[in-house]
Amino acid sequence: MPLQSFNRKERLKSKKIIGRLFSEGQSFGQYPLRLIWLPLEYQEGNPPIKCSVSVAKKKFPKATHRNRIRRQIKEAYRLNKAQIYEVLEKDTVQYAFMILYVAKEAVAYEEIDKAMKKMLHRFLKKENFPRTSHNQN
Repeated sequence: MPLQSFNRKERLKSKKIIGRLFSEGQSFGQYPLRLIWLPLEYQEGNPPIKCSVSVAKKKFPKATHRNRIRRQIKEAYRLNKAQIYEVLEKDTVQYAFMILYVAKEAVAYEEIDKAMKKMLHRFLKKENFPRTSHNQN
């Protein structure tokens, strides 16, 4: 599976799992993002992470603004997920991720990308995975 894509199998769409994420999941914030994750039962053929993105309608009433932010977050995830996949694919652990946008205003893509890198690195640290060889800026 190419690491530079974000295909259908990698998207979290299950309402059951999303409900469990908010009730049982662990989380931390990396401004302007917040990561909620939950370990899942291992299923052969599924990707190591199923991910979903959410931007609050209350903070961004216009759909065009929400969609733009959502696209930027997905792009940052798509480009940076390789650092986490190389560790998780060696293991028999799968996770559900929900990435929330918590800022009250739109921020530059560069800030979202920087936060995504830090957030994925912190996730690996919290879950006690060995350090990756990628440079963590």
